[in-house]
Amino acid sequence: MTQNLTAPPGPEVRSATAPTAEERPEAPRAAGGPVAPERPGTGNGPDTASAADAGERLRAMVAAACAGLAGADPGRVVAAVRAGGGADAGGLRELAIGEAAALVAVEPAYSKVAARLLGAHIADEAAEEGVRTFAGSVAAAHACGLLADGPAAFVRDNADALDGLVDEAGDDRFEYFGLRTLYDRYLLRHPTTRRVLERPQHFLLRVACGLADTVAEAAELYGLLSTLSYLPSSPTLFNSAARRPQLSSCFLLDSPRDELESIYERYAQVARLSKYAGGIGVSWTRIRARGSLIRGTNGHSNGIVPWLRTLDSSVAAVNQGGRRKGAACVYLEPWHADVEEFLELRDNTGEDARRTHNLNLANWVPDEFMRRVEADADWSLFDPKEVPELTDLWGEAFDEAYRRAEAEGRYVRRVPARRLYGRMMRTLAETGNGWMTFKDAANRACNQTAEPGNVVHLSNLCTEILEVTSDGETAVCNLGSVNLAAHTGPSGVEWERLRRTVRTAVRFLDRTIDRGFYPTREAAGANRRWRPVGLGVMGLADVFFKLRLPFDSDEARELSTRIAEEIALAAYGASADLAAELGPLPAYAATRTARGELHPDHFPDAAPTRAAEWDALRARIADVGLRNSLLIAIAPTATIASIAGCYECVEPQVSNLFKRETLSGEFLQINGYLVAELKDLGLWTPAVRDAIKRAGGSVQGVAEIPAELRARYRTAWELPQKALIDMAAGRTPYIDQSHSLNLFMETPTIGKLSSMYAYAWRRGLKTTYYLRSRPATRIAQTTLAAEDSAAPAAPAPDADAVYCSLENPETCEACQ
Repeated sequence: MTQNLTAPPGPEVRSATAPTAEERPEAPRAAGGPVAPERPGTGNGPDTASAADAGERLRAMVAAACAGLAGADPGRVVAAVRAGGGADAGGLRELAIGEAAALVAVEPAYSKVAARLLGAHIADEAAEEGVRTFAGSVAAAHACGLLADGPAAFVRDNADALDGLVDEAGDDRFEYFGLRTLYDRYLLRHPTTRRVLERPQHFLLRVACGLADTVAEAAELYGLLSTLSYLPSSPTLFNSAARRPQLSSCFLLDSPRDELESIYERYAQVARLSKYAGGIGVSWTRIRARGSLIRGTNGHSNGIVPWLRTLDSSVAAVNQGGRRKGAACVYLEPWHADVEEFLELRDNTGEDARRTHNLNLANWVPDEFMRRVEADADWSLFDPKEVPELTDLWGEAFDEAYRRAEAEGRYVRRVPARRLYGRMMRTLAETGNGWMTFKDAANRACNQTAEPGNVVHLSNLCTEILEVTSDGETAVCNLGSVNLAAHTGPSGVEWERLRRTVRTAVRFLDRTIDRGFYPTREAAGANRRWRPVGLGVMGLADVFFKLRLPFDSDEARELSTRIAEEIALAAYGASADLAAELGPLPAYAATRTARGELHPDHFPDAAPTRAAEWDALRARIADVGLRNSLLIAIAPTATIASIAGCYECVEPQVSNLFKRETLSGEFLQINGYLVAELKDLGLWTPAVRDAIKRAGGSVQGVAEIPAELRARYRTAWELPQKALIDMAAGRTPYIDQSHSLNLFMETPTIGKLSSMYAYAWRRGLKTTYYLRSRPATRIAQTTLAAEDSAAPAAPAPDADAVYCSLENPETCEACQ
């Protein structure tokens, strides 16, 4: 059974949902959908129970939900519901769900109880729309205009076989937070009644059918989805088999040309892409700086800020079809003369007319800038109108052109490089934004940059995608993530199973390229020409907890690198197989692999553990090519990890116990691995629970817990960030795109950050993501007695502690 965030490993329980106590009358049949026998343990129609037997039905319902779960006491839930007052049967179940969820901090098994009760509610709600089978679900959704004709016909023609694939016990793999997220945001709903038209297993099989050509293919993909071994990203989950199947996660747009028409065309492209749930990355480096002469009017430019204000409003207005907020990140190179104003865009002080509160910001940093920071040298700022060539250069070519422009005096002004770098760090410390991404590292190893003119100009909204862009090419990526927790047993990672999952995932990610709807022709053309995909992972922290490895141990770092290598080998092999079957990508001749270079070749310090397999792969690629120019990218996975019940991507836990506020409401989460170990030691007591609560989810000050456990259950705030950077650097040779790598600092100072990001650059990282600082992300503590107040807010960043350790970066406490 998949290890989940809110429950320790335990015996698999076969019942998929909590049964009700009576048979329900048959609901109207969905148009075109067969009617299946009633599902055991779940009602299929309106509740007709009298108030007299409501108490007995409540007891039976809760007892069934608690069946087989050690530590779950049905009496405790029932008593709490009764104390809450009278309600009909449906209301009682909703109360029971809430009470069970509230008990998770005491006993993680109640997460499963709440999930089973919610599963029963979902099944009843679907039954009110006549949905009892998968085929009936698809027929009902198609009749409402929600699904495309092709997938609906495929399901209708193979109804019996597909209905037979549904794993009725599959819902029991969900924890409450994950199932609640599915119910609130992902399951198809009737346009008028707003009741769900599919149960969770119907949803997962519908996603599989939207990408499958045969029943066997649907079964293969559904087998991974149902076991939560692999999940595609949210756009694919939202839209697979839909009438307009926008399946892509990320869109990257090059800077508009320095022309009015180009700028407004870019606004329109961003709006169209955002409308269909795409996350946006866009560069703005080509737009002239403030004060630049406009020859056509003999006036002077207002610079990039007014244009970005307009973009900011557009992103806020287009809210991705009402499902989630629109989101974009703007990239700027630090030689742009407006860079200091750019870094102020998210400030909470100053003139609001020069602020953008919806846009994310990222610095696209060349190595030359970082070298000058280290040397304490000056840095020249230019108007792009005067040096348009710099945007399309990287590496030595950029260095030479930049220095030549300096020598010719074409700069607007010069500033100390460390002062500008300190302003970047201040933006990170105060806002978490202004992400540090590295232009030369991104281009140097990218498979798409073999030929002159093919340049990576930016990353995406979450900094894990690195693809070439141009005025006529909008880079696109389709994402999915392997749940590492589901591939780890007591003896370690199940390597062969992991390889099988990766091969299947790559095949269906490749298919999303052809099945997907593209909102712009620039996106469609680029994606079909380059055929990139981004296979990532989630649940790395679960792997370490299962194997009892501290996150910053040498064993954990080595295992992380081995996992990355195995995934890369399997992914490249799968892409080569697809190339042999379907042909290589159209732009294969423009890739580095066509020249015999694989991504690990660019990292001389990489030490592959499977050298013979790499040699065999290299020979096969030389023979058949690759179907995909890029294959690996580690995305944040915040939502799909919650669905799968594992920790996000490759991140450590942020707390052992906290409340999380999401679009689906506020949910309590607890580290079930910790609870299981404390139970084994007889230490999961009210006193220990309250001590963890008072500490905001930390166990470091709880003396009753052995030191070995305290070391293993440190949070992201308590781990040395150098360990996170080193672990990311170890994976980098096997990740041909990049990571969404958050870094954590409870009380950031400019000096600590200066050292940390310089170290990340020196270690060869291509990108970093948010800086998470504790004051901005303090998790609401669970309820304690009034005197147990939350810890005081951490002090503001120390504005005077600038550049404290640039001369001695290895000794900075931020990286130890």
